[in-house]
Amino acid sequence: MKIVTASLGKKYTTEIHMQEHDLTADEPEKAGGDNIGPNPYDLLLASLAACTAMTIRWYAQRKKLDLTGCEVTLSYDRIHIKDCEACEEGDPRSHIEHIKRTVEISGKFSDEERRKLLSIPGKCPVSKTLKTGVVIEDEVSYV
Repeated sequence: MKIVTASLGKKYTTEIHMQEHDLTADEPEKAGGDNIGPNPYDLLLASLAACTAMTIRWYAQRKKLDLTGCEVTLSYDRIHIKDCEACEEGDPRSHIEHIKRTVEISGKFSDEERRKLLSIPGKCPVSKTLKTGVVIEDEVSYV
């Protein structure tokens, strides 16, 4: 089981502790933060980008492919009902969360290897989790 702890500091600054690593998250100044760390959506995208690149590396090593580089670029957007024809009026989800992933892979690959590499980004564990959804169980206590 993975355990991550986040402790709120001044304004929105949040210290995050996970196993052997620490980092700071924050909101930009225009959102009331001090902008001293990535915001939560940046961290979400960073997780997906890192997982995608690592999964491609893992696959390339396993298949002994000539991978010389991989760059993953992600963008996030929330498409609201007013500009979304696919959304229905009264739908509790009045928006669609949209992540665009662009992957640039470099190396020498055969046509068959290229064809197989096309499916690898969607096989990273974080990608699978986001696509299938997550059950979040909340437990709140007062101290």
